[in-house]
Amino acid sequence: MLLTYVDESFTARVYWIGALMVPDAVAIPLTEALDAVMADAAKTYGVSADAELHGYEIVHGRKAWSGVPPRVRIAVYKAAMEAIGAPEGVAIILRGVKREQLIKRYSYPRPAHEVVLSHLLERVDGYVASQEEYALVIADEVQDQASHRADLSRYRVSGTGGYRSRKLTRIVDTLHFAPSHASRLVQAADLITYLFQRLELPGTDPRAARVNEQLWALVEQRRYHSWCWDPMQKQL
Repeated sequence: MLLTYVDESFTARVYWIGALMVPDAVAIPLTEALDAVMADAAKTYGVSADAELHGYEIVHGRKAWSGVPPRVRIAVYKAAMEAIGAPEGVAIILRGVKREQLIKRYSYPRPAHEVVLSHLLERVDGYVASQEEYALVIADEVQDQASHRADLSRYRVSGTGGYRSRKLTRIVDTLHFAPSHASRLVQAADLITYLFQRLELPGTDPRAARVNEQLWALVEQRRYHSWCWDPMQKQL
């Protein structure tokens, strides 16, 4: 079983959802490793050990990270990414959509979250099938949770629709939603997805861009698939 932790990150231009797929035997050790990152941050830098590993808040110094020097925040982000990238069997999938193009193409477009989640679940299902495994999906809490669960039920019967529709046969049970503050692995999915969307932000300061690339290199070997859909471009 691959425990699949899902979170979103978006700008006005692009909406991303990422999945961190963790073998069941790895879930507890990885959680403990991320707890250790925060315990070390608490001991060394005075950050609360209960603070959430949240990409936006760490990068911009918000909430629990307010007043923490940038070098410290980067060091904590680096330690977390090292922990995520270390275990064997971990896989990362990222899907996105260009939001303006989605609105331009369709008179009544589906919400970006719904569109991208369907694409992500296609890839999750395909990956676990290739591994002769199953996936249990745990996502950060969002609005319309009942609607997303109903969508999964429909995808099992009728497929996901679109140009590469797939019936989802390897995702067990339903979609589970958890508050990110209660799950280090949902937080890990957030760190990955937030950092990935920052890699392509236009106008990024060169120094910040180098840091982003260095941090991403720590998990790059775990990336199985990433793609951003432009609805205005013809699919090949």
